[in-house]
Amino acid sequence: MSPRRLPSLSALRAFEAAARHESAKRAADELSVTATAISHHIRGLEEALQVELFVRRPRQLVLTPQGRELFQTLEAAFDSIGETLERLKAPPARQAVTLSTTPAVAVRWLLPWVCLLRDTHPDIDLRIHAAHEPVALDGVTADLAIRYGDGHWPGLVAEKLFDNTFIPACSPRLALSDPAELPGHPLIHFRPQGASVTPLDWAGWQKRARVPGLDVSAGLVFSDEIHAVSAAIGGQGVALMSRPLIADELAEGRLVQPFGPVLEGKPFYLVYPERRRDDPTMRAIRDWVLRVPGGLCPQGEIPPDPAGSRGAR
Repeated sequence: MSPRRLPSLSALRAFEAAARHESAKRAADELSVTATAISHHIRGLEEALQVELFVRRPRQLVLTPQGRELFQTLEAAFDSIGETLERLKAPPARQAVTLSTTPAVAVRWLLPWVCLLRDTHPDIDLRIHAAHEPVALDGVTADLAIRYGDGHWPGLVAEKLFDNTFIPACSPRLALSDPAELPGHPLIHFRPQGASVTPLDWAGWQKRARVPGLDVSAGLVFSDEIHAVSAAIGGQGVALMSRPLIADELAEGRLVQPFGPVLEGKPFYLVYPERRRDDPTMRAIRDWVLRVPGGLCPQGEIPPDPAGSRGAR
């Protein structure tokens, strides 16, 4: 086999970093060299290829079509090299995985079943990141997440967990049975601070119900869904809640659904990067989440025991 005729790795790394940052200076900072060295490498690469890779503008480098093609190839190649090197490293004695989800899903759905994961995979340390805003699944902030939405996130595998419906819910002590009685009771609102995606609210419910005299702007407002549930259980008013997240309270009679209508929300999904689909630790977490009661397993089947499925597909 004849040897490959490639430019120097230093030149390729310099070009890839400059293309990613659109700046020779920021590329130099990343690679701990001077901006002059970055420019020298790029000039040498352009001379070797006899094409221009960048259009030079004040304080910005803009890729030419040829530069964009080379950047896309190098970016994929360097990502693949990095992932392979990570896989070849001796794994630590314990694996830490961060799962991001909303506070209510974490507390009311996942936490009671952490024992299932601990029993089957005692070597995995689960870290739960609770927030209303989606975070990057980059392996630093989080590895995988439970999100509600339409199931389409570029670059991510999305496995449906359960549908999400919103219902009026209150303590049975309020003895409500007719929507016309609602104006005589406080409404309980859930409004997460800083969230870009707002859950269904009483204003949306009123558009369907059209209850005379109902002021949907009044009532108790909570930024934490768990507090809203507690207020409803305590008889402080009527909340519009995600039914799957209050299933236990409904089954035990601590909360009741006095009337409709029911609003359809977006389903919950388990999402994780496509490139990590076959990562054994990620698969262990995926199998555990799908086994949590209330989740929807593929084709309605119970997944295999996670202890026997690591690395399988």
